[in-house]
Amino acid sequence: MGAYEEKKETCGTVCLKYLLFTFNFLFWLAGGVVMAVGVWTLVEKSDYISLLSSKTYAASAYILVLAGAIVMVTGVLGCCATFKEQRRLLRVYFVLLLCIFLLEILAGVLAYIYYQQLNEELKQNLRETMIEKYQQKDQDHITRAVDKLQQEFKCCGSNSSSDWTESVWIRSRDAQSRKVPDSCCKTPTELCGARDHPSNIYKVEGGCITKLETFILDHLKIIGAVGVGIACVQTFQPSFGPAKC
Repeated sequence: MGAYEEKKETCGTVCLKYLLFTFNFLFWLAGGVVMAVGVWTLVEKSDYISLLSSKTYAASAYILVLAGAIVMVTGVLGCCATFKEQRRLLRVYFVLLLCIFLLEILAGVLAYIYYQQLNEELKQNLRETMIEKYQQKDQDHITRAVDKLQQEFKCCGSNSSSDWTESVWIRSRDAQSRKVPDSCCKTPTELCGARDHPSNIYKVEGGCITKLETFILDHLKIIGAVGVGIACVQTFQPSFGPAKC
């Protein structure tokens, strides 16, 4: 009878270990997703970040990258702790879980806060950035960002194409009689911005501010959902964690 109970207990322990291993592997995959979202935001859309005066959007993405990296390390550590049953590893494991939880909640909160203030920031800064920094010395990153914004979203200016009439560059000789940047053109060619007819430029399509705001808000939702979502899943981890092994 004692041998049967011992065998049953051993079988239950082995099953639990494999269950925990599976959980930690899924946890590791989730970390990869979190980090991928952060890296994608920073790499793929880095040009647009330069158009924002606040660093909150970028900070949220950096936090997700950091949290994702720690999640992946924690997932591996959790698997090792499950099978080796070392108390020192378990302590490190739960400390890392706490750090991840706090980082992901922070990313989610920052995304939510910035979500609320984005509209006002864009109204105050996007137009000013376009007319004062476009094609100016040491502002190449702004020029690239504006050109990419206008081409990708098929728009011209912040509120409308008429914003460019106040541009420092458009008023200078360097513009070569352009009325808008060439990136406003539906088919960009050299000096095409000299003709601002609706058939040539994105005039009736409106300005870029609404489209950029929608784009960033959608990404803030993703950042916030990923951060808080993974953090919520994590709250169940301690109750099923390797401490029971």
